Amino acid sequence: MSNHCCPPPPPAADAAYRRVLMIALVLNAGMFLVEIVLGVAAGSSSLLADAVDFAGDASNFALSLGALALAPAWRPRVALLKGYSMGAFGLFVLGVTAWHALQRTVPQALTMGVVGFVALAVNVGVAVMLYRYRAGDADMRSLWLCTRNDAIGNVAVILAAAGVFGIGHGWPDWIVAAVMASLALSSSLSVVRHARHEILDAACESVSSPGARTAP
Repeated sequence: MSNHCCPPPPPAADAAYRRVLMIALVLNAGMFLVEIVLGVAAGSSSLLADAVDFAGDASNFALSLGALALAPAWRPRVALLKGYSMGAFGLFVLGVTAWHALQRTVPQALTMGVVGFVALAVNVGVAVMLYRYRAGDADMRSLWLCTRNDAIGNVAVILAAAGVFGIGHGWPDWIVAAVMASLALSSSLSVVRHARHEILDAACESVSSPGARTAP
């Protein structure tokens, strides 16, 4: 069978994985506070979008830590919840972007660039820590995808800062926010599909196992 049908046993229970989740949780929560304050001060929709993204990731890492104490059958359900939350984040970012476009907000390019570089360093560090777990269960995959998308989004924020600085207009900021929303919606679909497959596989195994049959 393919790896999709029979994924390798997840190493989620080891102490190293728990430690990675704890570090990632602290870093993401800290960056949320930094970006929400500076995003408002700079008038940047992409920074605010990234701040909400960091908040979502911090919640995801907290949920994943809680999922380690649950039975394996519940872990894909946690991933399913996170997949839906990623989709909600994408829709929220689209709304924020539309509002800033209507207001024709011109963000502070320097603040965008500096915060973008700091956020990129944080996400790259977390991505490196999560790399070995990227092929695990749906919950691990959702964390990997979130962190990977965050790093891509940070690069885009830096490029948007350069664009705003060069032309003195806010449209590079709006475009980046829209791209970040698209990434969130795409990853949401991927995680939801993966989690549903795992839930269906677990249900099939439960039905087919001798202990699940009803006695006559």
